[in-house]
Amino acid sequence: MGKGFRENQPGSQFEPRYNTTLAGVVNTFEWLLIAVVLAFVFRAFVVEAFRIPTGSMAETLRGDHYHLRCPRCGYEYDLGTDEVSELPHARCPSCAYWASPEVMPAVTNGDRIFVSKAAYQFKEPDRWDVVVFKYPIRPEENYIKRLIAKPGETVELIDGDVYIDGLIRRKPPKVQDELWMPLYINDYQPGGRADRLAAALEDKGPYTNQVWQQPFENVDGSIWNTSVENSAVFSLVSPQSRINTLHYVDRTGHDFEARYAYNSNPIAIRPEVSDLRVVFNVTSASDDGMIGAGLKKNNVLYRGWVDFAGQMIIDRFTGEQREVLVQRDIPGVSVWNGSEFSFEIVDHMVVLRIGENVLKYDAGRQRGDMGVHRRDYKPGVEIYGASNIDISHIEIWRDMYYGSNVLRPRPNEPFTLDEDEYFMAGDNSPISHDSRMWRGPGIGNEGRTYREGIVPRGYLVGKAFFLYWGDAYKPFEGALPIVPNLGKMKPIYGGVDENE
Repeated sequence: MGKGFRENQPGSQFEPRYNTTLAGVVNTFEWLLIAVVLAFVFRAFVVEAFRIPTGSMAETLRGDHYHLRCPRCGYEYDLGTDEVSELPHARCPSCAYWASPEVMPAVTNGDRIFVSKAAYQFKEPDRWDVVVFKYPIRPEENYIKRLIAKPGETVELIDGDVYIDGLIRRKPPKVQDELWMPLYINDYQPGGRADRLAAALEDKGPYTNQVWQQPFENVDGSIWNTSVENSAVFSLVSPQSRINTLHYVDRTGHDFEARYAYNSNPIAIRPEVSDLRVVFNVTSASDDGMIGAGLKKNNVLYRGWVDFAGQMIIDRFTGEQREVLVQRDIPGVSVWNGSEFSFEIVDHMVVLRIGENVLKYDAGRQRGDMGVHRRDYKPGVEIYGASNIDISHIEIWRDMYYGSNVLRPRPNEPFTLDEDEYFMAGDNSPISHDSRMWRGPGIGNEGRTYREGIVPRGYLVGKAFFLYWGDAYKPFEGALPIVPNLGKMKPIYGGVDENE
């Protein structure tokens, strides 16, 4: 018989020493208390949910915004509420139509994300991470930006790109995919009544609209078919020996300026962006011929070619001088017919893709390796073809652009970080209030202050890693948006580039 236990006699029953109902209530309360404590610990030290309040990280992460559909071409896009007045002006990023709707749709709440508060307890932050931190000037406020420079580094912003210690820093592929912005999507074309209505509503002020015109034009006697009746697909029937060129016309509304459709800011002066990407699908009824594209940066034309016989080539023209930069053999057209073709210049890398085949040219990481930007050097886009070809789903995208009209770093005035100092910048560069623009020292404990423009190590809250709620659906008209939009759920990418 164990000590402290009373042996029951045969036929006897246990006699309860307390009220069983009360015991159940106490037991439930204990479990609830434990759950609350664990939730508090989890929230305080592991993962916390945040709601994005502003559009400084758009389009990666959006604050409160309107979801719009262009009345002229049908393209869907978001307009932030950060700068919106009583009558916001929205510009379609594809057809360039300025709309000033009298009645806006209901505001959609900002994205909701998960933040790992333990991430930086075990490792140092990586460049390009999306970081939640305490705003140094008002530490009671949390900010969210992208980390672009780390302790001991010297940061410069040149032609929209990030340079660290004199070398351009390339964004990881998944981060870069988030930061491409549309300049023109050929599948969304105005026409008919919608375009006539847009012209009738034309403003004579800064929001002037013109009757839409196809921005791709044949040059030098080329014979691509871009007619209105078949304008979503460009067709070519030509001799295999003749190269036909489509030139993207930089006219009003289809320029290369660093516009952000998310922002309601129609009259600001913007730089032109020369880190570009052209994409389309290609099909051919011939086994011979070629398809290609050209991008102009700093007065140099870079071209990517795919020969149907099975070869990829990247070359460049400086004036009239041609130089083959890199080439490789690939399977012939029968293998990749119907695939996506893309050609891009980004962060001093030139990349050509057809289907699963990739060819890259590293132009170097020094400041002048791709030439020096001048105002009179205009970007450009061209498409080339020979033989019987159809191209569809034609798109032009631009890289995001870190503006340099800021307090730091100024042109030719790099900014150097000390120990335990970080430099943050928002993806929506024109309206992001970040390390580039902060005025006044940071506030620390016991009268301590921090340099202007830096985030101290101790003010890092955590790494944003997942968007779990955005653009929820309403189950019926008049209801609250409570149905999750699975299509908007996504990881939030960061990390370092492949060469660091």
